[in-house]
Amino acid sequence: MPEPLPLRKVLGPGVIAAGIGLASGEFILWPYITSQVGLVFLWAAVLGVVTQFFINMEIERYTLATGETALTGFSRYWRHWGLFFAVLTFLADAWPGWITSSATMVTFIFGGGNVKLLAVLGLASIATALTMAPVVYTLVERIEFFKVGIILFFILVAIATAITAEAWGALPDAVTNFGRLPEGLPLALVLPALAFAGAGGGQNLVHSNWMRDKGYGMGVHVPHLASPVTGAPEAAPGTGYTFREDETNVARWRGWWTVANKEQLVSFVAITIVTIALMSLLAYSTVLGAEAENNIGFLEAEGNALMGRVGTWFGYLFWIIGATSLFAAALGIVDYLPAGRPRSSCSPSSGSR
Repeated sequence: MPEPLPLRKVLGPGVIAAGIGLASGEFILWPYITSQVGLVFLWAAVLGVVTQFFINMEIERYTLATGETALTGFSRYWRHWGLFFAVLTFLADAWPGWITSSATMVTFIFGGGNVKLLAVLGLASIATALTMAPVVYTLVERIEFFKVGIILFFILVAIATAITAEAWGALPDAVTNFGRLPEGLPLALVLPALAFAGAGGGQNLVHSNWMRDKGYGMGVHVPHLASPVTGAPEAAPGTGYTFREDETNVARWRGWWTVANKEQLVSFVAITIVTIALMSLLAYSTVLGAEAENNIGFLEAEGNALMGRVGTWFGYLFWIIGATSLFAAALGIVDYLPAGRPRSSCSPSSGSR
């Protein structure tokens, strides 16, 4: 077990999880719910993110101790678990909703355009970037860091210019109404809201891939994924090793466990909750009570409302940030769909020392 690193050197996996997760749920679904019922259901977003924190940490526990991904670990119990999870993830993410939403927001910016063509070009650029990046994880981390950065910048601007005192005053409703479902909110909206608060499904499982490629714990002994074109792939298996449970290794393990928990809380949990809350506050300030549908058209209406309240520049900034955010989410999803599979077959006794 290697020596644990300080928090500043391990930031990355949680930011990627937050970056990919900050997509349709944070920009469309939760603000839309707020526009219909106010902030009274916001407690469910916090509940969803906190639940995923514990799921992520149990996935991290296995990878920290072995260097293996979660799917490789599942495959030690039954060789078909990898295929099972891959099929479920594919069914959830196959439809290119994120990239088409990004393309649609681009048409808002330019006053029109061919959404299908823009989406195809976007997917082609994603495929090229992921194929040509020497180390795939490094590219994804940089893009998601950039995405999170511009979203936090936008939020600061929104706080200064668009979020009203009335919205801030209504924020305690999310606490006082804990556990209560607002009247008129259909179950078909409640369940996706819980699922799309932060990460979800395959994205939680693939969290172990990002940890391994970042070099968390025993992951430092397993080679990271590299481009077959520009990288330097290593001819080594994806299976890991259990560490000797002596005093030194156990102490290092505890250090890694502590810093991994901090990284998740600081990046994934904090960033996701703050973003959902403030994007909902922005919707409360601009489109509360407006008649709208739960689709990308809601963002067009919100952008137009922001133009009227703050200025034309702010509405366009909202669309630019949204288009960039959804594009970055699509890149992360395209990356983790193939990357999440087990990298080699394994038996219950392989890969240990």
